[in-house]
Amino acid sequence: MAKKRLVMALGHDALGTNLPEQKEAVARTAKIIGDFIQDSWQVAVVHSNAPQLSMIHTAMNEFGRQHEGYTPAPMSVCSAMSQGYIGYDLQNGIRTELIRRGIFKPVSTILTQVTVDPYDESSYTPVKKIGRIMTAEEAAAEEAKGNYVTEVPGQGFRRMVAAPRPVAIVEIDAIKALLDADQLVISCGGGGIPVMEQGHSLKGASAIIEKDLVSGLLAKEVDADVLMILTDVDCVSLDYGKENARPVSQMSAAEAAAYLEQGQFGASDMAPKIQAAIDFIQAGKGRSAIITTQALAKDAMAGLAGTRIHE
Repeated sequence: MAKKRLVMALGHDALGTNLPEQKEAVARTAKIIGDFIQDSWQVAVVHSNAPQLSMIHTAMNEFGRQHEGYTPAPMSVCSAMSQGYIGYDLQNGIRTELIRRGIFKPVSTILTQVTVDPYDESSYTPVKKIGRIMTAEEAAAEEAKGNYVTEVPGQGFRRMVAAPRPVAIVEIDAIKALLDADQLVISCGGGGIPVMEQGHSLKGASAIIEKDLVSGLLAKEVDADVLMILTDVDCVSLDYGKENARPVSQMSAAEAAAYLEQGQFGASDMAPKIQAAIDFIQAGKGRSAIITTQALAKDAMAGLAGTRIHE
């Protein structure tokens, strides 16, 4: 009997912010993933990287500023670095947890490139803050390069980059091969390394792709049964933050699309998760998506917690 396939998107809580926090968080995360592996799921993991990417971007650019002969690191390079070191911690933590359970299964990280459209509408309205706080003079220099900046009240300025929709996962065949071999694969970290096609070449883009949208695309491409998006709320709520907020335990993809159209979900937090679920479910049969916290992941899979979106 074929195993069911799960794409699990890990949020900030699964990784922490700094290096010590990440080690501790990954150990907890590995136990959750180990439970699903033990229950005979094939698992592909996608992770967030916002604090880590910002840390790397700041460190590399400060080093370039202070040392002659070194240049600032492009966003795509910083993204690749974050994929590597987060993947390293995840694959070692998961491998350790599986061996403790007597499960001997390879765990691999694939540095994943994701193509984006250079004319994506998001290019005109950057929404992702990145890097350190800058002075007004430094912000003006960034703008002179053609980059966007925004003022942080009482602090200074920060650079802003676009969040384009993912078009295609470049290393998808390698990811499929690992899953087909019943191995656990970590890929598309932080939404993937954003690249643009230029003839036969791929050129890094100054952007941050929404991790949840890439998770939905990955789930669709590997023909997963379930897309599980782990976040910091137990379930999806309508009228979130208001006195009449209503938690939703399940809804159809059509209902989710209607709520999305009504503006029920925050553009930078819940909306990408809902859109990813809709895109995934509508691309096949018998699929479902779950949105919940890491602590409730197993209960949500059993239908006892979280929000399940179905056909």
